[in-house]
Amino acid sequence: MTEQAIPSPEAIKAWARLMRVSRHLVESAEEALKKGGLPPLAWYDVLHELAEAGEGGLRPFQLIERTLFAQYNISRLLARLEADGLVEKLPVADDGRGQTIRITAKGRDTRRRMWSVYGRSIAELVGAKLSADELGMMSALLGRLRHPPASD
Repeated sequence: MTEQAIPSPEAIKAWARLMRVSRHLVESAEEALKKGGLPPLAWYDVLHELAEAGEGGLRPFQLIERTLFAQYNISRLLARLEADGLVEKLPVADDGRGQTIRITAKGRDTRRRMWSVYGRSIAELVGAKLSADELGMMSALLGRLRHPPASD
């Protein structure tokens, strides 16, 4: 039997603060988008990944990997984006059931409009409150949480 790890009080405090701050930042950015009459943040994430992919687009499984959405969530979101004319689904030549998702000109325009609000939110909520050194330190620390070193 392996011994169960017990988090330190400092780890519990850091975890709780990270969760609360993360929720606050996302909710604040979502509210700014909503006030601007723009779609939710999840739309930006998908449109951004598709724009970065270029004209070749991405397969749905690639979007799932890049955005970390669950498959059922990405399917519904893509259907909504397609209905609004922001993405198009194209058949894959060598895969009868497969599709490639590509951003449309309207999707690129929506992404640009969303970024003007989302980027301002990032600047106000994070950039204006921390120095460049602090931002670098925070980014490095969070990177260690996402990619922990291999354990022995």
